[in-house]
Amino acid sequence: MSARHLELQMKNRIVCLLAILACAGMASTSAQAPSDAPVEARIPFAPIPAKSNGQTIVAYELHLTNLIARELTLNRIEVFKQDIRSTPIVSYQNANLVDLIVQPGNPSTTNDKRKIAGGMRAIVYMWLTFDKQEAIPRTLRHRLVFTLEGADGKAEEHDLEVSGPNVPQVQPITVASPLKGGFWYAANGPSNQSVHRRALLPVAGEARIAQRFATDWTKFGADGKAWHDDSKSNANWYGYGVEVLAVADAVVSAVKDGIPENVPLSPTRAVPITLETVGGNHVIISLRNGHYAYYAHLQPGSIRVKPGDRVRRGQVLGLLGNSGNSDAPHLHFHISNGDSPMGSEGVPFLFDSFEVLGNAEMEKVLTQGWTVPAAVKPEKRLRDMPVENQVLTFD
Repeated sequence: MSARHLELQMKNRIVCLLAILACAGMASTSAQAPSDAPVEARIPFAPIPAKSNGQTIVAYELHLTNLIARELTLNRIEVFKQDIRSTPIVSYQNANLVDLIVQPGNPSTTNDKRKIAGGMRAIVYMWLTFDKQEAIPRTLRHRLVFTLEGADGKAEEHDLEVSGPNVPQVQPITVASPLKGGFWYAANGPSNQSVHRRALLPVAGEARIAQRFATDWTKFGADGKAWHDDSKSNANWYGYGVEVLAVADAVVSAVKDGIPENVPLSPTRAVPITLETVGGNHVIISLRNGHYAYYAHLQPGSIRVKPGDRVRRGQVLGLLGNSGNSDAPHLHFHISNGDSPMGSEGVPFLFDSFEVLGNAEMEKVLTQGWTVPAAVKPEKRLRDMPVENQVLTFD
């Protein structure tokens, strides 16, 4: 046998071996140990730890794609601090696991989101919490356990060990509040169940979560309600017309104006909702280190800045309104890593100071209002991130 013939034979064997491994799920760059789960696992955006409500939050997403024609069931996810052989810091299964999973575009009518059909993707929304004294690991590792019905009808167990995400040892950006005075309700604020947290949107061929840590800030009046008299009038909402402020010294990156406002609590919108109109009248300002602050749903004609303007912390940018994809007057605010409102990745951020008064449920807010609990003592927070349903005051 010639040297050339031997070389070609070895190459063919290597190609065949790689094909076998790929079919078995072992060729994924995410897998750190031999595994037979035919799944591609990706973590598209590394989390930034953020101090919030007395804990440190680490939020990220696991994208799991079933690469075979048969249905897989994800039965368990275990998360470890670096060493996969140690005791897991958290384990999800059954109902606790189902609550974390979304399958975008899956036509299946099954209520068990753990079942991933052939060729489909499941997104697992991870939201880990650590005590503030607890060291945040530099790398998290996962063990994923699947079951697959074999040719003999018996369930086969398959597993996948995934390294990542790497957790950057950096601090989130700290900014001033975008609003002042009064009682402010963190509607749809940071949590793992928030509609903002789950708002995965494809923009220019890539799916992003720009609103990962967004909040819809709604103002309460002295009567504990969001509006007085006729709720169909924007002017009767306590937050309507409130000045919206720059959270830092910055440069105005983008402005959108001229979109008419909606009738509060109406099922329809004043304009068709597209990527161009979803935020209504809005302002984006460029902060330091590649951060962009997004202010949405402002009053038409109220914006006081233009692209390229330099603004100072606390400067008025416009007035709170009810334009775009908005049910009622409020300020949608988030910070991301790009100046595209939806085509960027949302990052956590801290407000330098606020006081927490309590928590309110959205349904009760809209039907009964909210009152400060008796004998409540406001809880001062410094360099902290509010969470969903908190009621607070800004300095």
